[in-house]
Amino acid sequence: MAKMCVPPGPKALLPFTLLFNFRSNPIPFLERLHAEFGDAAYLQAAGRRIYFFNDPDIIHDVLVTRHASFRKGLALRRSKTLLGEGLLTSEGEAHLRQRRMIQPMFHRQRIAGYADTMVALAEHVTGSWQDGATLDLHTEMTRLTLLIVAKTLFDTDVESDADEIGQVVTTLVSSFFSRLGPLADLRLRLPLPSSRRILAAGTRLERTIQAMIAERRSGGDRGDLLSMLVAARDAEDPHHHMSDRQVRDEVLTLFLAGHETTANALTWTFSLLSQNPEAACLLHQEVDRVLAGRRPTFADLECLPYTRMVLSESMRLYPPAWVITREALEDMQIGGYDVPKGATLLFSQWLMHRSERYYPEPLRFDPGRWAVSQAAARPKMAYFPFGAGPRLCIGESFAWMEGTLLLATIAQHWDLALAPGFPIEPLPQITLRPKHGMRMTLKRR
Repeated sequence: MAKMCVPPGPKALLPFTLLFNFRSNPIPFLERLHAEFGDAAYLQAAGRRIYFFNDPDIIHDVLVTRHASFRKGLALRRSKTLLGEGLLTSEGEAHLRQRRMIQPMFHRQRIAGYADTMVALAEHVTGSWQDGATLDLHTEMTRLTLLIVAKTLFDTDVESDADEIGQVVTTLVSSFFSRLGPLADLRLRLPLPSSRRILAAGTRLERTIQAMIAERRSGGDRGDLLSMLVAARDAEDPHHHMSDRQVRDEVLTLFLAGHETTANALTWTFSLLSQNPEAACLLHQEVDRVLAGRRPTFADLECLPYTRMVLSESMRLYPPAWVITREALEDMQIGGYDVPKGATLLFSQWLMHRSERYYPEPLRFDPGRWAVSQAAARPKMAYFPFGAGPRLCIGESFAWMEGTLLLATIAQHWDLALAPGFPIEPLPQITLRPKHGMRMTLKRR
């Protein structure tokens, strides 16, 4: 048998050493892997063959050109025990059918109608802030985006339950890496404290969602996404509609993904602005000039290019989704290397977005990188915070609108400064959270 051609990579003396090192501190692990072996590396961990690639052409090949030859990675497949067969976890024809049914709910005209609600809720949450106070901005942004996703997508007010639901989401997000180990399925079934917390969190969120579904089934169309899910039909098969279980799976996926990523993005954005006063000054100048003291609207988005550039640069340095994995469904060659069926391919937005090849002085916060001329000169997959191909995040347009409007609304009234000496450290789970929260002091403008 001919020897396989694989990239260079680390070797481990014990079977689970590499997996343990990755799970315990994944970003430094990948940074060391890239520093030592370059844009292609290979390792075996817990019996799995893992290929790491940091090349935009290869990423495009896997996520776009040959997407049908791959399926989701192991952790997300195991997350089906929680998320079911929602857009994040489903595969093949089931995924295509669900996406066809949900896509109309995210058309530009429909999401434009959510803009005023987003701004109003931002003003409501920040209306309780006190000049000179210090608070955890991540907690505030999580609360705000939770209220927004509940109201705009499900026409539900969860303010009284926001803190509890936030804790539930934190428990579920933190369980991501526990699903990677060889005994993960067994551990989740054992009566361990960690397993009990995960199951209790899932049950709590399930009750909230099932109550919303039951209300829509009995109460008719309220013009929100949930009403559309209940009434949705497949354009290619008009007799097909979603069961309560399918609606539940999609609602849970959108509920989790719809606020977690935006909350993280905004938290990182304000921390970066605090450390880069020149960029903060340019942002405030644009917001003041365009809005002239009034509320931002959907029509203002095209007049706030620097605001969006700030958000783009923040998601370059701290991408809310920081890693993507795929599993090969057949033997193939990728980038000149042999990739067998069942192998795992790993791409990291964290590393690609910080590549010096595409971003000179990559650790410097520079929203100017997103001027049209500069952005157009880079390969498309040098920046992919929302993924790519048929599995591109269905809520991308919603997220850009929400992030830009909330950034403009808050920056219009507040200047935020990091608490002196506060440690900034990313916590890479299924999303990229700030490990210690983000303590910031408020200054009214």
